[in-house]
Amino acid sequence: MAKLIVADDHPLFRNALINAISSTFATKATIETDSFDSTCEALEQHPDTDLLLLDLHMPGNCGFLGLIQLRKTFPALPIVVISASEELDVIRRVMAFGASAYVPKSANPADISAALNAVLAGELWVPQNIKKQVLEHSDHAAEEDLDLAAKVAQLTAQQYKVLYYLTEGWLNKQIAYDLHISEATVKAHITAIFRKLGVTNRTQVVIQAQRLTLEPPVNKAMAQH
Repeated sequence: MAKLIVADDHPLFRNALINAISSTFATKATIETDSFDSTCEALEQHPDTDLLLLDLHMPGNCGFLGLIQLRKTFPALPIVVISASEELDVIRRVMAFGASAYVPKSANPADISAALNAVLAGELWVPQNIKKQVLEHSDHAAEEDLDLAAKVAQLTAQQYKVLYYLTEGWLNKQIAYDLHISEATVKAHITAIFRKLGVTNRTQVVIQAQRLTLEPPVNKAMAQH
């Protein structure tokens, strides 16, 4: 029996997923979270969590960036990504960035159970029909992404939050207000982000970060200087 955290910001899908899991998979506890911050808090409060089921689209979770941060902070925790996307590139990158499994939201309960059991047994899992394409694929672009992911993994939790807000196009004063810190501290975090990512301005930060998101570039995020 496993202790799970189900992280998804849509209550209806969380309930449906939990029901699907309970019909075929034995759990001793299931904790629900609806944002990146609440997921991190739950993981800290429940260090005995056996599996994290993570949606890539949640408040505070900027595509692959959240997965990279979780992988760094909780290196021993198996992470099962649950996503509506069934694009091969997305699945390949999720696995390259350290997920133990990728389960499409279209999967049936039997597949979800198979994925969770495989991960608990120490295996990797992706849908059988694309397994060879995903797990045996590597190219130069993927290597570049892994290099950037390693740089992102150097960020502290607070710096990651600032990076997330930068990708959303927030001003320093907005970031300071939301994080309850001074604008000087925000500027210090941004300077540290520049150094760790090897860039010199906010536009370059956002361009780099967008390589690790699921969204197309947005002008609003690059317009703030």
